[in-house]
Amino acid sequence: MIVETADVADTQRLGNRCARLLRPGDVLALSGDLGTGKTAFTQGLALGLGIARVVTSPTFVLVNEYPLPDGHSLQHVDCYRLADAPLEMWDVGLGDLVAGDDIVVIEWAERVAELLPKTYLEVHFTYVGENRRQLCFVAYGAHYTRVVEELFQVAAPGGQADLGQYVLP
Repeated sequence: MIVETADVADTQRLGNRCARLLRPGDVLALSGDLGTGKTAFTQGLALGLGIARVVTSPTFVLVNEYPLPDGHSLQHVDCYRLADAPLEMWDVGLGDLVAGDDIVVIEWAERVAELLPKTYLEVHFTYVGENRRQLCFVAYGAHYTRVVEELFQVAAPGGQADLGQYVLP
């Protein structure tokens, strides 16, 4: 499923909406160029999960942990600055994180593809214009297929989807 957002706030709203469909143990693999909205999307996810703290990119610390109201955490991972991302993230414990009960969001996930579980939700971010971004959702596994279907299950008569600010090509 491909969706276009008009600005940062739109990208955050889409993340917020997605958060409501997630459950403990879910893994989201975010990819795309610098500045395409990966952190903005994660900020929206955090709000939707009930996190009041400011969410920032963990570029220099690799993993930021945000406690959730249900006792689990949102683990926000960034693999951008690593020379040997798979080895370094293995050492940091990414394998354990993705096998655990926390929700894990990995920015620059393409750099650690071999460490991803068999089932996860991929979101690829692309520039469309100065403020516009295109997000492509790819589900790996039945649960994530349902997440994507529910995220975009707003079909109107004639097959057109009404997502407010979101535009389906």
